[in-house]
Amino acid sequence: MTAAARDRALVDELTALPAETSWAEFKENNADPARIGTLISAIANTARLEDRDFGYVVWGVRDGDRAVRGTAFDPDARKVRGQPLEFYLSQRLSPDIAFAFRPVEHPGGRLVLLEIPAATDAPVAYERTAYIRIGSATPRLADRIERQKALWAKLGSHAWETGVARRFVEPEAVLDLLDWRSYFDLMGHPPPERRDAILERFEGDRPIARDAGGTWNILNLGAILFADNLDRFGTALGRKAVRFVRYDGDGRSAPVTHRPDFPRGYASGFAKLNDYIETLVPAPEDSRAAIRSARPLFPPVAIREPIANASIHQDMTVSGAGPNVELFRNRLEIGNPGAPLAVTDRFIDSAPRSRNEALAAPMRRMGLCEEMGSGIDKVVDAVESEQLPPPDFRAEKNATRVTLYGFRRFADMTAAERVRACYQHATLRYASNQQWMRNASLRKRFGVSARNAAQISHVIRRTLNAGLIRIADPERRRAGYLPFWA
Repeated sequence: MTAAARDRALVDELTALPAETSWAEFKENNADPARIGTLISAIANTARLEDRDFGYVVWGVRDGDRAVRGTAFDPDARKVRGQPLEFYLSQRLSPDIAFAFRPVEHPGGRLVLLEIPAATDAPVAYERTAYIRIGSATPRLADRIERQKALWAKLGSHAWETGVARRFVEPEAVLDLLDWRSYFDLMGHPPPERRDAILERFEGDRPIARDAGGTWNILNLGAILFADNLDRFGTALGRKAVRFVRYDGDGRSAPVTHRPDFPRGYASGFAKLNDYIETLVPAPEDSRAAIRSARPLFPPVAIREPIANASIHQDMTVSGAGPNVELFRNRLEIGNPGAPLAVTDRFIDSAPRSRNEALAAPMRRMGLCEEMGSGIDKVVDAVESEQLPPPDFRAEKNATRVTLYGFRRFADMTAAERVRACYQHATLRYASNQQWMRNASLRKRFGVSARNAAQISHVIRRTLNAGLIRIADPERRRAGYLPFWA
């Protein structure tokens, strides 16, 4: 469907709406700039309040009976104080809002359609005053306290995921652009036989939303989770694809051996991505076992969870960047754009705050990540079970990075790694089952024998001096230890 045909279909749908619709307005020739600015503010705020992505004003339609009459209003030719109308209005609206006037050639006459995006981060104001629609009235938002509270609640839950990635898409094109089969597989439901039923089920989880003339909008949520190829949604989304690089060495100056493209959505491509990485993880001979055998450098769960977290908790507003996974000979680094919303020292015990809860919720329902807060616990637990060096959770400049390390014996770990492992062990024991850390439990975590308990005592003292743990019972100093925050 062309943009012109879509706009004609949209006008027909708008004129068929009930008379009391508050996110649509009809005019014949009234082009007062102050009135238009007030309407943009009111309709943007009302559209968000009523969970609409857009609101509209149509010139050339009689308000009473919705008859198409045509209009002489020409926004492109209209000047206000020597300025083009659209520029004049944009200077007086805050925050900035991407409204657009479009001419519509309709069988009933020439029309003008004003499409107004719903408010996102804050109420839209005209000349520093925000308005709201109540029926056909346009009062100040500040005079309607309950609606103002309700609007702020809606704005608080609005997210990047609800933005439109591709507009007015024909039904068959939706099913071509999105891997709808993976959606039903991951949800554990057989797909409906009818195309309309497939789209309706998709709509319920908000990957897509209805548009005019039987077309659909593919939302950012649908594209980022289920895109058959993110590049088909433009550069901005294409660069959100997970990037993977494998180096034949310990640093980024080493030769690159693998740099495949993973342009699929996070949900539809998750299993394939993880399987691919696991096949490339080195599996050296395990010298710890009585019978030597190959053992992967990292436990699978320790790979899976940080990748899921990097996808879910990234800052989607950072352009040109997405999750990245780098495999070196001795470590795995997983990063994402956006500083963490929680202190890295509290990743284990605190439920992480997600920037993208609308993205996280379906990922959890599809079993692609753990329930809120338990994923990092499982990573640290798996690392401890393998007696690996502790993972390093780090906040970098506008980014978050998790580093996993291959096996090294206690004697080969750095002093900083031993302290970090001690703190993580104390945190994991307390957060999982309210147990205190003891010398014996930390010896087991490091694989150190009882005759070398003094070495573990030295690590505990260093961690105490660093302020990361504390004595659980001052009257029984050898009873055990707790993380500093407990």
